[in-house]
Amino acid sequence: MTEYTSSLLRLLSERGYIHQMTDASALDALAAKQVVPGYIGFDPTAPSLHVGSMVQIMLLRRLQQAGHKPIVLMGGGTGKIGDPSFKDEARKLMTDDVIAANVASIKTVFERFLTFGDGPSDAVMLDNAEWLDNLEYIPFLREVGQHFSVNRMLSFDSVKQRLDREQSLSFLEFNYMILQAYDFRELSQRYGCQLQMGGSDQWGNIVNGIELTRRMDGKEVFGVTTPLLTTADGAKMGKTMNGAVWLNEDALPAWDFWQYWRNADDRDVGKFLRLFTDLPLDEIARLEALEGSEINSAKIVLANEVTRLVRGDEAAKAAEATATATFAGGGLGQDLPTLEISEDSIGLVDALVGLGFAASRGEAKRLVAGGGARVDGAAVTDDSHRISLSGNEIRISSGKKKHGILRRA
Repeated sequence: MTEYTSSLLRLLSERGYIHQMTDASALDALAAKQVVPGYIGFDPTAPSLHVGSMVQIMLLRRLQQAGHKPIVLMGGGTGKIGDPSFKDEARKLMTDDVIAANVASIKTVFERFLTFGDGPSDAVMLDNAEWLDNLEYIPFLREVGQHFSVNRMLSFDSVKQRLDREQSLSFLEFNYMILQAYDFRELSQRYGCQLQMGGSDQWGNIVNGIELTRRMDGKEVFGVTTPLLTTADGAKMGKTMNGAVWLNEDALPAWDFWQYWRNADDRDVGKFLRLFTDLPLDEIARLEALEGSEINSAKIVLANEVTRLVRGDEAAKAAEATATATFAGGGLGQDLPTLEISEDSIGLVDALVGLGFAASRGEAKRLVAGGGARVDGAAVTDDSHRISLSGNEIRISSGKKKHGILRRA
């Protein structure tokens, strides 16, 4: 592992955030002697970010923990285009109202990770619509467009892969990398920003911004990218069979969020603890060394720590209490998904669909036939089985990890 003099790069290196850097020695020297403002952009393509964005959010947190200034850049302007990087097709264009609503919703999650204010290392939140919405086309082409080579833009992997697959890349999307480069230059001018960070798919866009800032203003700025993050089984981070793992509470209940981390692959526990929690490295080393059933205690620590960061302490405590009641105590946790019915009974297939454990009756029947459905812990393989509510609550399970409550309305 490379030895760095600055606390920033030591922290990022020790916890596994660094994939590529531009002029690492110069950035290391700069971060060792002064506060470095650094930014990451987030396009508001939905009302909530998902777990796939957490590496970048934590990267801003690490920047602040090392005494530097995080800049959260909301893509109110670039969101009107959509980043084409490694996408199979163009994003659907959003209206200004949808973008504004998404930006307002996404902003709330950052307040749990960062300290905002007017101090030297306090975080600030900006929106690139502030400067991009007011650009005039011809002046922009003359001032900025002259610094971009189409030949070079076509060579970037994010563009090249779309073209190699003979998938359409609109002129609108092709402009995205120019606008992101312009963002870096604007942040450098307006806020003294010296660092852009992002995922490995943003390397080309970051380099463009560095070169544009140098050519137009003669300033030296830097870039850092994080490794592509996948789970041990090769799946994309933040995606499950049931969809995205959203950060906002109104997009995904705290119990489901907690369960995502509790169900992590054994091989991912150490990596996730380093990236997504503030636990000391020696404690993480102890937890990831656990073997057999003991690794489950490390997964509970992981689930609690991440849920506490994203959703708050009460949400983490409630989720763990629900897990304890459901799994260890054989009872019913209060945060489990609930289906209320007014009748005295309901078909098992309908209950599985109603609880969201199956997307259709056909899928529910296959789940039952495969032995994956349980009623109060007992396996049921008859898809015509009806559940009678003789008491107040009954536990319905899909496999070993999904549980819900059937309750009389």
